Amino acid sequence: MTVATDEIPLDQPARDALAELLLTVADDEFVIGFWDSEWTGIAPMLEEDVATSSIAQDEIGHARALYEVLATLTDDDADRIAFGRDMDGYRHAAMLNHARGDWAFSVARRWLYETADAVRLTALARSTHEPLAQLAGKMRREETYHRMHADAWLRRLADGPPDVQARFAESLAALWPDAQEVFAPLAGDEELQRHGLLPEPMRALHATWQAEVRPVLAPIVGDLPTIAPTTDGRTRRTGDFRWLHGQFTLVSGSEVGATW
Repeated sequence: MTVATDEIPLDQPARDALAELLLTVADDEFVIGFWDSEWTGIAPMLEEDVATSSIAQDEIGHARALYEVLATLTDDDADRIAFGRDMDGYRHAAMLNHARGDWAFSVARRWLYETADAVRLTALARSTHEPLAQLAGKMRREETYHRMHADAWLRRLADGPPDVQARFAESLAALWPDAQEVFAPLAGDEELQRHGLLPEPMRALHATWQAEVRPVLAPIVGDLPTIAPTTDGRTRRTGDFRWLHGQFTLVSGSEVGATW
């Protein structure tokens, strides 16, 4: 996926805020793409093997495009951004720290992420930063199919046998606190609003998402607690992510500075 990379004039605080925003969205796409790619060859059925692999590939492609916009903004290299950081340098939401788990867990995370990402992309498509707005528009079209896939599996598991319903509900409840962190406040929120780079603050996007998902989840998992995103929602890391980071940096880390 390629997008225009022309930039509008921005002062340094705004550029820093935009860089932070781009990094968080890119890291979300990158990390969930790698987690879901682990289902390749072991998904519950052949159709899901193909579908989940395709979705994972899309997400990593979206991350690549976002890293390229970020690299242009910061005069950096997209591959270095993607693979050249230690694990503490990643800024994905806490929900993406967890290992893939079983199929119910992966479906629960995919659905929570896709619904949150849809709200975020709707806002990003109205960004005053044209490269980001264009890319968000393209991503929304592909993500529509990801959402349809997640919705179909949500209905399938929610209507499944009692043991399946219970496992799915447990996964949703376990992920719920960390799912809020897709909307964790950013240090540059005020700059993003001032320049229209992110037309709505994260707290407003979080409220929109809550209003959308709670009525869907209530029949499955009951009343979920009200939890606000936290300031460290994109810096908490786990042993599960340490393992994944070691996997996706294995090749690039084998010869630092090589051209792949």
